[in-house]
Amino acid sequence: MPVVPPRFRWKTRVLGVGVGVLVIAGSLSYLVWRQSAPGVRVSITPPPRFIGRATPFTMTLEAARGNIIRADVRIVQGGAAAVVLKQSTTGARRLEVPLTVQGAALGLTEGGAMLEVWATDDYWRPWRRDPRAAASMPVTIDLTPPSIDVLAATQYLYQGGGGLVVFRVTGGDSAEVRAGALTYQSFPAGKSGTRLALVALPRDFALGTPVTVTASDEAGNTASRGIPAEIRPRRFRSDTIRLSDSFLQIKVAELLPQHPPSQPLIDGFLLINRDQRLHAEEEKRRVARTTADHALWAGPFLQPRNTKVFSNFAETRAYVYQGKVVDHQVHLGYDLASVKQSPVPAANRGVVTFTGPLTIYGNTVIIDHGLGLQSLYGHLSSIEVKPGDAVEKGQELGRTGSTGLAMGDHLHFEVLIGGVSVTPVEWWDAKWIHDHIGRPLEQAGLPELGGAEARPATNPAPTSARPGRSRRADRQR
Repeated sequence: MPVVPPRFRWKTRVLGVGVGVLVIAGSLSYLVWRQSAPGVRVSITPPPRFIGRATPFTMTLEAARGNIIRADVRIVQGGAAAVVLKQSTTGARRLEVPLTVQGAALGLTEGGAMLEVWATDDYWRPWRRDPRAAASMPVTIDLTPPSIDVLAATQYLYQGGGGLVVFRVTGGDSAEVRAGALTYQSFPAGKSGTRLALVALPRDFALGTPVTVTASDEAGNTASRGIPAEIRPRRFRSDTIRLSDSFLQIKVAELLPQHPPSQPLIDGFLLINRDQRLHAEEEKRRVARTTADHALWAGPFLQPRNTKVFSNFAETRAYVYQGKVVDHQVHLGYDLASVKQSPVPAANRGVVTFTGPLTIYGNTVIIDHGLGLQSLYGHLSSIEVKPGDAVEKGQELGRTGSTGLAMGDHLHFEVLIGGVSVTPVEWWDAKWIHDHIGRPLEQAGLPELGGAEARPATNPAPTSARPGRSRRADRQR
C-alpha cells in the first residue's frame, strides 16, 4: 500500500476544511436569504382617514414569496382590538378584498384608533418571526352622520318636468338629490353649507316614489331627508308612425351602413330605433356630467322664430310597417318646423359641450347652461360651433336638416336636467321659471338664477299645432 507523503495529507486536510467552510457558509447564507424574504405587502384604496358607520375600502395583499394563507383586519382603540376580518385561504399569491367597516357595530367610540392588517404567507423560513402587523395606519372614528336641512323646494313636481331644491348640509363632504334611481348633482350656493340642485322627473316617473336629499361624509356616514314636494301626473299624447320602404332604405344606409343587404331593412331599422336610441340616452347622461357649477343662462329660453311644434314631448309612438306594429318608442323633445335649412339659434347663454353625430339625432349640438341644465339641437344639416365655445342667446349654432332618424327638414329640440329630458315649454315660460325656480331661491334667501331677466316679462307663448298625418310623416324621429 502506497504511503501518502505528509505534504499531500496536509493539502487534503486544508481542502476538506475549505469545502466544509463553504458548505457551512453556503447553508447559512441560504438560511439567511430565506429568513430575510419579505412578507406580505398591503395596500388600501382609498387609504381611510376616518372610520364611520359604513366606511368602504379595498384591501390588496400580495405575497413576495409563496402564497397568502391568512389575513386579519383589526381596529385597535384604547388597548382593545375589534376584529373586522378573519380570512383563511387555500393559497393565493395576490388577494383583493373589498371591505365595508361598520364602525358602530364594532363597538368603537369616536376618537383616534389604529387600523391594522395582519397577514401570513406559507413561505418557509428557518426562524419564526415575531408576530407584527403587515400594515398599520392611524384613523379617526367618526360615527356622526351629516345633518340636512331642506330650506325650500319647488312645491309641485310634474312627470316630465323640472324643479329646484335648496338645502343646507353640515358635516358632509358630498350631497345629491335622488328621484327614484336617478341622482342629480348639487352645487354650492351661498355660505354655511347651502347647496342647490335642479331636479328632473322622467315622463314615466312613478307617483309615490320619494324624492330625497342624501349627504355623506368621508367616513361613509350618510343621511337622507325627504323633499316636501307633491308629485303630479301628466298626460302625454300618442301617435302612429307609418314606415315606408323608401324611408327605411335611406335611414338604414345612413345610420347602419354595416347592415347586410341580404337582411330585411326593417331589422336594421329596429336596431337603430332601439339600440342606437338607448346609446343616445346614455351619451346625453354622460355629457350632462360636464356642467358649470353656476348658472350660465339669462331669462327664459328662446323658441326659434316662426317655428311650430309638430311633434310633442314624451309622445308615445307606435311604428307600423306593412300593416303591423313593429315597435313602440317615446319622443323626448319637440320637433320644430320652419323653412328648409333655417338658422338654429341657441335657446340661451351657455357653453357648447357636444357637437357631431349622435345616432338617431343626427348632427347634434348640446349646450350647457350650468347646474346640470342643458339644451339639445338635433337633425342639423350643418354645425357652426365647436365644444368649448361660449354662446349667447339667439346665436346661430347651425342649420336645420334631416340627418339622423328624420326624413323632413326640421329641428329636434330638447331641454335636459342631468341628462334627463323635460318638457321645453316650462323653460320657454318666464313665469314658470320665476314661480318654480326663482321662488324657492327667494324663500331660501338666495338671489334668483339667471338675473333679473328671469322674472316674468313679455315672453311670447310657444307656438304649437297638430299637423295632418302626411306632413307629420316627413318629420318623424
